[in-house]
Amino acid sequence: MRLLVIGDIVGKPGRRAVKENLSGLIKEFKVDMTIANGENSAGGNGITREVGRELFALGIDVITMGNHVWNHKEIFNYIAQEKRIVRPANYPPGAPGLGVNVFMAQNGVRVAVMNISGRVFMPELDCPFRKADELLEGLAGEVRVKLLDFHAEATSEKVAMGWYLDGRVSAVCGTHTHVQTADERILPEGTAYITDIGMTGPRDSVIGVKKELVIEKFTTQLPRRFEVANTYYQLNAVVVEVDEATGRATDIRRIQNFE
Repeated sequence: MRLLVIGDIVGKPGRRAVKENLSGLIKEFKVDMTIANGENSAGGNGITREVGRELFALGIDVITMGNHVWNHKEIFNYIAQEKRIVRPANYPPGAPGLGVNVFMAQNGVRVAVMNISGRVFMPELDCPFRKADELLEGLAGEVRVKLLDFHAEATSEKVAMGWYLDGRVSAVCGTHTHVQTADERILPEGTAYITDIGMTGPRDSVIGVKKELVIEKFTTQLPRRFEVANTYYQLNAVVVEVDEATGRATDIRRIQNFE
């Protein structure tokens, strides 16, 4: 089976990229399930009910999140009701929403989608490695195909998570930095890995933000309100092929589509 995993969707340009590319990608690669990181999909910061519904209507099956998950007040009620959104599992107990859920792919195979946030240069949450162990223990015997969106800043933390989970999950896909890495591979025990899938959003920008605003902040060190750039888009993703009988990945391919 094949899983399409889309990198961080940023604002309107990112949503337009999904609208104009997703159906073609699903047909071209014979995709059985589409997962996308949507933590920047509403104005470049968080997600709203309206934007979530838009992304699901476009054909995304599961939306994962990250450190901007709580940026819109309405998310608290929405995420508690919408089981197709998976937020970082290592928030403290009592946070609304799910950190892992099991979904039925188009080919009838059950797929567990997990979301965990890193801690290096990120908010201090529960240990991501111990949380991964906990999630997998809860899934024991229930499902073979398992995918983790590891939303983290440090490449070292992401690489470590890939090795830590090798042979225990089908794929570890990094998100958050908005820059696609060229290190996709199948690890020795059958886990597909990439440090960062990249960004689906405005191409001529600084990780999705108007470049002149970011340059001004760097050169003056003064506060500056960031805005999503309104330029040609890019779509970054990976297609992961998994043997559904064993849960082992057999291939991972990077995708870069440009407007």
